[in-house]
Amino acid sequence: MPDCPNAPLIPERITEALQGWVVPVEWIEVNDADEARRQRMSGSPTLLLGGVDPFFVPDGAAASLSCRLYRHADGTTDGAPYATDLRRAPTASGPC
Repeated sequence: MPDCPNAPLIPERITEALQGWVVPVEWIEVNDADEARRQRMSGSPTLLLGGVDPFFVPDGAAASLSCRLYRHADGTTDGAPYATDLRRAPTASGPC
């Protein structure tokens, strides 16, 4: 979403997780609640791998333009998944 304070973390962490691999990435800026629903956005930033949010936590919350926090394996929270979390994230075709 525009001006998301956590948005700059995502490309940094993706780059770190890929460790030199070249992978196509599509960046989509979501500007309103209707677009958030269409993109299945559960807070900003949302990362989809193969069209699936591997960090989705079903809590009954609707898609929104709100800020999102990610819980890490060490129990801390942050505005984006750590590179280690991204490397372990499942995709539609299996683990990364």
